[in-house]
Amino acid sequence: MENKKILLVEDDPNFGTVLKDYLTLNDYNVTLAKDGLEGLIMFKNDDYDLCILDVMMPRKDGFSLAKDIRSTNSEVPIIFLTAKTMKEDVLKGYQAGADDYLNKPFDSEVLLYKIKAIMQRKESEQDVEEEVFEFKIGKFDFNSKLRHLSFDDGEAQKLSPKESKLLKLLTIYKNDLMPRELALTKIWRDDNYFTSRSMDVYIAKLRKYLKRDEDVEILNIHGEGFRLIEK
Repeated sequence: MENKKILLVEDDPNFGTVLKDYLTLNDYNVTLAKDGLEGLIMFKNDDYDLCILDVMMPRKDGFSLAKDIRSTNSEVPIIFLTAKTMKEDVLKGYQAGADDYLNKPFDSEVLLYKIKAIMQRKESEQDVEEEVFEFKIGKFDFNSKLRHLSFDDGEAQKLSPKESKLLKLLTIYKNDLMPRELALTKIWRDDNYFTSRSMDVYIAKLRKYLKRDEDVEILNIHGEGFRLIEK
């Protein structure tokens, strides 16, 4: 089996080289880019299984790079490395499409664990095809396999993988409480402050899509979860 390919974008040459060597020793095929612009060129010229991006970089920061990566590939997992712990930066990271986040300095083994967990999750998602994938939500038709949401037989809106999974879970629990913890463990595989804030961002996106039907609404049940209401 071929080694998984990782794109590492880190502007500190010493730290970047040490991290690349460590990941290579753990059987990953690692390409190191010295800044965001070089990282984008490398990403466009090859296929990667995962991207590790430093946030603070010259020429193009990690958030901008993640947005560029997401515009061409919505699936590839992204882990951010940052010296910042500010809430706004964490939210910005998740909005840019991050799968996970690590604050510097960090334990290399923790990064390794996160990489393995994300890779396994991606593989299991590809292996498992859900039996039920077509749903009706008010005047919307939702196909979770194709990730299509269409209103009143109109043109389909393509959802991101997480948007689709979250909407599917809400639809399964339609008119009932979808517990917050359930969504976080099922979709984000972790229930913490960062994943919780990330889920709020995705709920806001889904509300925006669904507002075309006045009879469909996602209610926030404080401290418990969400309820997809079909009046």
